[in-house]
Formats: sequence, C-alpha cells, structure tokens
Amino acid sequence: MNEKQTIQCLILGSGPAGYTAAIYAARAELKPVLYTGAQPGGQLTITTEVENYPGYPNGVQGPEMMEDFKKQAERFNTDIRYGLATKVDFSKRPFKVTIDDTTDVYAETVIISTGASAKWLGLPSEQRLNGHGVSACAVCDGFFFRGQEVAIVGGGDTACEEASYLAKLCKKVYMLVRRDEMRASKIMQQRVLNNPNIQVLFNHETLEILGDDHVTGVRVKDHKTGEEKTIAVSGFFVAIGHKPNTEIFKGWLDMDENGYIITKPGTTQTNIPGVFAAGDAQDKIYRQAITAAGTGCMAALEAERFLAAQEAGV
Repeated sequence: MNEKQTIQCLILGSGPAGYTAAIYAARAELKPVLYTGAQPGGQLTITTEVENYPGYPNGVQGPEMMEDFKKQAERFNTDIRYGLATKVDFSKRPFKVTIDDTTDVYAETVIISTGASAKWLGLPSEQRLNGHGVSACAVCDGFFFRGQEVAIVGGGDTACEEASYLAKLCKKVYMLVRRDEMRASKIMQQRVLNNPNIQVLFNHETLEILGDDHVTGVRVKDHKTGEEKTIAVSGFFVAIGHKPNTEIFKGWLDMDENGYIITKPGTTQTNIPGVFAAGDAQDKIYRQAITAAGTGCMAALEAERFLAAQEAGV
C-alpha cells in the first residue's frame, strides 16, 4: 500500500488489543495497517508463562502467544509495519499520524491500542529477574507462587488489592511501604492490616532483589532504624502503578487525570468520531490480555460500522 493512500483502518500498537482489532478489521476487508509501536507484542513479550488465556490448556509463553496473534492477523493480510506513532492530527478526516517523526500516514479510522507500561523501581536486579520471580501483575502471576512467601512493593489501592489477592494463594506476603503510611483508601488499608497472611513493613525501601536465575530474596532498608536486612521470598511484585502510553494524544482525546483515554460507556468510542481506543490505553481496572482482546474486537466492529455509516451518508 502506498504511504500516500488513505488507510481505511489504522491500528496503533501490537498487543492483544491491536492484533485482535487487526484480525476483525482484516476479515471485514478494511485492509488494516498496524504499526507495532516501541514494544512489538506489547507487555506480554516480557511475560514468561501465561496460564489464564482461554485456548491454551497447557499454558503458553507470552512471546509465543503474541507471535500466534501476529500470525493470525497476517493470515488475513493485515499490513504489519514496524514503527512508532510520534504525533497525530485529529482535526479532520482523514486523520494524520506521523510515524517515527518522519513518515505521515492518513487514515479514515484509527484504533489506539498503545497499551500501558508498568512503573518499575529502576533497580538493575529488578530488570534482570523480570519474568523470573519479578512481576508487575499479581493476578497474572500469583498462581505460580501458591504456598510460597512473596513480597509486594507499593502503598496504594492497587498494591493493597494485589496483596490481598496474593494472600489467598501464598503462605505469607510482605508488603513493603516506603513511607510511614499508605496512600490507599481506608477500607483497603484495613483489609490489608487485618489479614493475618500479610505483614506490612512501613518505612522500608527495596535496595536489591536477590537471586541468580530466580528470585530468592529481597534486601531492604528500614528508614526508621537504618537497619538493612534480607527477607527470603520466591516472588517479588511491583505495584506502584501503570502509565498509559497516550502522551501523543493529549489535547486531542479526553483522558482521566492519569492519562487513560476515556471512552463512551459500553463502547471503544473516544470524543472524536472515527477514533477508537482499546486495551490498556483505556482500561485501568482489569488490564488483562483477555479484556484487551475483547475491546480490540469491539473497536474493529465499531470502526467497520462507522465507515459503513459514512459511506451511506448517515
């Protein structure tokens, strides 16, 4: 497809939402073009075992699963291109999207599936052991640590929710809170503090995650006493928030205070007709591969209906 031609359906991002949107759009003969973004395959490419996605009875490695999604999208002739959207102009249709600051493409509809990135502590050991006991999703990976002792860092509602979830599966959960209090709502704090399986360690900073090829412990510092100690754990969960990859859409699309794109209830429609948002870029609640794929399907169906209505002059 010539770059100067108008694309009927442009998909930005290549996680479960983007590839599912591509499969549906391609089968509807919208000839979708998908740009992979900075992380082809999305967050699942840094995940090891995925056991909670239907259709994989024995589980599947995250990168392998995203390769399956990609192959299925290609089977229906999705035009998959490597590149990152760096600027948009949604003032009129066809919409203009700049790729890698160099190439302008034009599209009648745009599906945003740029995802969100977990916030990390920034420790070298955290990066080294990511997927080997270090995780940013307790719901995704907690199952692998049943009956074991784990640590979770964070002090907000998400950290409390994930600690409570882990406490159902794990023998013990150490909750590491940097300050002398949590940011979480009172009810969430009470749930954690009243749970016998959770030990909250206030004023504790994570210094290093220990282990060669898998997490064996975490070295922490008690800011009140200055003491450093090692806690033996086999899993380390980071729950300090996520950041949606939506920066380039600011000023164009309605967003909440954290940058998640706001869609009309029950749809993937944004405030601009013809622009749709799917997956973690608009979902701060569930953040699962299966829900992302579901909204990718919705976005493609809505894009198809939008184009049909435009053609019919409705």
